[in-house]
Amino acid sequence: MWVYEKKLQYPVSIKTPNPKTAQVIISQLGGPDGELAASQRYLSQRYSMPDAKVSGLLTDIGTEELAHLEMIGAILYQLTRNLSIEEIKKSGFDTYFVDHTTGVYPQAASGTPFSGKYFQSKGDPVTDLFEDMGAEQKARTTYDNLLRLIDDPDVRDPLKFLREREIVHFQRFGEALGITRDALNPKNYYAYNPAFDR
Repeated sequence: MWVYEKKLQYPVSIKTPNPKTAQVIISQLGGPDGELAASQRYLSQRYSMPDAKVSGLLTDIGTEELAHLEMIGAILYQLTRNLSIEEIKKSGFDTYFVDHTTGVYPQAASGTPFSGKYFQSKGDPVTDLFEDMGAEQKARTTYDNLLRLIDDPDVRDPLKFLREREIVHFQRFGEALGITRDALNPKNYYAYNPAFDR
């Protein structure tokens, strides 16, 4: 189904490790509005879409979110590579270090591990597409917050790219909602529930 090109969707080249920065960026790996939740959301919801084009869009965006997950992982790795124990202690990265050394592990900035509770797949195409639009806006806000906190241009550059992709995804999901609404009528949309046929 997929062809994996062995390079990042957008280059990540961070010259200066910074575990404090890693501690906040990690939310986009495994936090409630992060890339892991987004990929799982869209790749789960695609099956219940009544239109092949919309289902394909969810597959495309879900796959792209996996590429974004890979980028965030590369950012985290580069921010935490070759740290001394003194740097780890001084930065407050020691609590993460105890459990994961400097391995990339999906969690929120708060330390809460990734959970399937972060996303929903309702099986109702309109409901799911509205959730997807909201999810993209929440992710964009998280990138906005990260950009307010981070000064390093090597880190900001890929984060700006990821932020722009959230905006594009929001727009595509809006188009998908229009396609879905046009394709559905009350009779076939609610056919699974006899109460609506009265």
